[in-house]
Amino acid sequence: MPFFTIETTYHLPIYRQRTYEAETLDQACDLAIADEGWDDNRSDVETSGDTYVTGAWEGRDAAYSGPRLAFPSRFGEQVQRKAGHFELLLGLLKILIHVPEEGSMDVELWRRRADAAIAKAEAILAGENDPIEGAAS
Repeated sequence: MPFFTIETTYHLPIYRQRTYEAETLDQACDLAIADEGWDDNRSDVETSGDTYVTGAWEGRDAAYSGPRLAFPSRFGEQVQRKAGHFELLLGLLKILIHVPEEGSMDVELWRRRADAAIAKAEAILAGENDPIEGAAS
């Protein structure tokens, strides 16, 4: 039976709570984001993210020592899958909403593309592989 080395990770929220003097909430948020000091940070283990696959290699202890294997998209980070798909969905909406005149576009072509985008979005939300699984993460 073959061996596979799988690298997995999860996001661990690190936070800090500081008070900032500012004229408005907007300015206080700007100060907090610009603040580079993290010496008082805390880990929030209770709300860590889901575990996801970040790499796969054939063989025992083979991480980064050979060709990286493509793995099914459902094992990738869900937040990244959603973010990556957002650009496609936005592009489709922009095209469909700004049709210059009746009959000037291939409605069936764009309907098929929209249907495919919807199917992929539903797969992402369900934690399933992309409908066309040639698209590994």
